[in-house]
Amino acid sequence: MNDSDENAYSQEPAETEKLDVSTKLAFGAGDLGTAIAAMIGISYLSPFLTDVAGLSPNLAGQTQLVGKVWDAVNDPMVGVLSDRTQSKQGRRYPWMIWGAVPFGIFFFLQWIVPHFSNNENVNQWGLFWYYTAISILFNAFFTIVNLPYTALTAELTQDYDERTSLNSYRFSFSIGGSILALIIGLVISLLVPSDRRQQYLLLGAICAILSVLPVYWCVWGTKKRAQAVAKLHPETDHTVSMPILQQLKIAFTNRPFLFVVGIYLCSWLAVQLTAGIIPYYVTSWMRLPQWHISLVLLAVQGTAMAMLFVWSAVSRRYGKKAVYFMGMSLWLIAQVGLFFVQPSQVALMYVLAVLAGFGVSTAYLVPWSMLPDVIELDELNTGQRREGIFYSFIVFVQKICLGIAVNIVLQQLGTAGYIKPTTEIAIPIQPNSVLDVIRFSIGPIPAIALICGLVLAYFYPLTREKHAEILLKLKERKQGLGN
Repeated sequence: MNDSDENAYSQEPAETEKLDVSTKLAFGAGDLGTAIAAMIGISYLSPFLTDVAGLSPNLAGQTQLVGKVWDAVNDPMVGVLSDRTQSKQGRRYPWMIWGAVPFGIFFFLQWIVPHFSNNENVNQWGLFWYYTAISILFNAFFTIVNLPYTALTAELTQDYDERTSLNSYRFSFSIGGSILALIIGLVISLLVPSDRRQQYLLLGAICAILSVLPVYWCVWGTKKRAQAVAKLHPETDHTVSMPILQQLKIAFTNRPFLFVVGIYLCSWLAVQLTAGIIPYYVTSWMRLPQWHISLVLLAVQGTAMAMLFVWSAVSRRYGKKAVYFMGMSLWLIAQVGLFFVQPSQVALMYVLAVLAGFGVSTAYLVPWSMLPDVIELDELNTGQRREGIFYSFIVFVQKICLGIAVNIVLQQLGTAGYIKPTTEIAIPIQPNSVLDVIRFSIGPIPAIALICGLVLAYFYPLTREKHAEILLKLKERKQGLGN
């Protein structure tokens, strides 16, 4: 679909469920800031904590786990509260408007290295509690901004294919934000090569500003569309009165939702485990300078962004399940290949990074495109629109995955005897036990997760035809109520 076609849709009645390009761009921008923050956190926070702040790998893993677990716990609370919010601006927008600035402030504070004591042990625990507190606060505001945003998908259109297109825009911005963050990191590392603490401080300040502004673009650019859909489909803007435990119980009896959770869990466990270990893989196993970290991640994210619209077009023809199988198969080859790559095979490493990008693209696109379909099934069964509880649980799973994956890797590195870089030795030679942890974390472990995701996708029960049947029944119910 070209731009002129989509502009034409903007002139059609709202009942067509089509979205104009400006609305799609504004919606996509909502994921730009959080993507920048998330990519910087996934890619750089662990080496910052271990190599710059000086935390032991064990404490560095624990501080991220504590922050992510608490963050995951508050996801359902924010989801339910946003479902119940009553405002002239709708259910989701007040959260985004008021949460954006604190989100940027606490992101920046993650990259400061305070000094608490000349006693190394006391200073270690002081750093641990500082980064734990900042992690809790940052991730809380990340949820306050991002969770209501993700729930907007189902409130902007009910069209099966249009949602896939909408998510293509969203994840183009998401991956674009990741790429921008990595480019900024690469440029800073080249401009300030000798002071890593200054590098991270600049990176945090620049990305904090860039993370806040797109949130307001999203609010400004999608609010009218959301209000129009709320008038056309009043049920999308109704607050939910059902108690949270009853909501969770009903959500877990929604069989397709459990499949989506499993698919998302497997896909993002692989994404986050790989992204978290790449800095150590590039420097400790491949013995390459630090700036190669950004280039490898750029190879993955750049390919993923380029493939989003390709996969979206393929999905319209063959369905979401087929696209997921294609992408995951290529990604599986890449993950296994990275396990066998030797330090002298730098070109092969980059080829496999590009190949992984094909699969990462479908991990972005497919589960998020499946979720609104599941919400319609829930509406058919319960008579209520409950986007918040479904989206919050998906985000809950994502954050638990990240916390557990990063903690396990850092704990294993610490146990294996990881040697911190110093000013004199920027890339120390790691013992074989550390190198084994790094290679298994980038190869077999993500590969197992991807295989599990493929099995779940094979049995996923909602097809395009079944979704159309659900929408037809909902339409008949609404017409019956209207009569």
